[in-house]
Amino acid sequence: MTSTLDAIAGLLFITLSYTALCAVSPFGNCRKCRGFGFHVRRNRRGRIKRGPDCRRCRGHGKRIRIGRHIYNLVARLHRDHSQTL
Repeated sequence: MTSTLDAIAGLLFITLSYTALCAVSPFGNCRKCRGFGFHVRRNRRGRIKRGPDCRRCRGHGKRIRIGRHIYNLVARLHRDHSQTL
C-alpha cells in the first residue's frame, strides 16, 4: 500500500516539476542541432566548420517544450470558445 502511495507521490512531484519548468522556461534546446542552430561539420583536415542551418528549428536553436505546446493549445481553445458565446 505504501509503495503505491510513494509511486503516486513521485509521479505528482515529477508532473509539478515539469509544469514549473514549462512555465519558467517554455523553450528548450533543439534536439537535432543541440541548440547551435546549425549542423556542425568537419572539413577534410578535421577542423570543425559551420554547416547549413537546422531545418527543425530553422536556425534558432530553440524549440517549444511539449508541455508548453499543450498549454498553448488548451489556452487557445478556451479563448476561442469564450469569444463565441
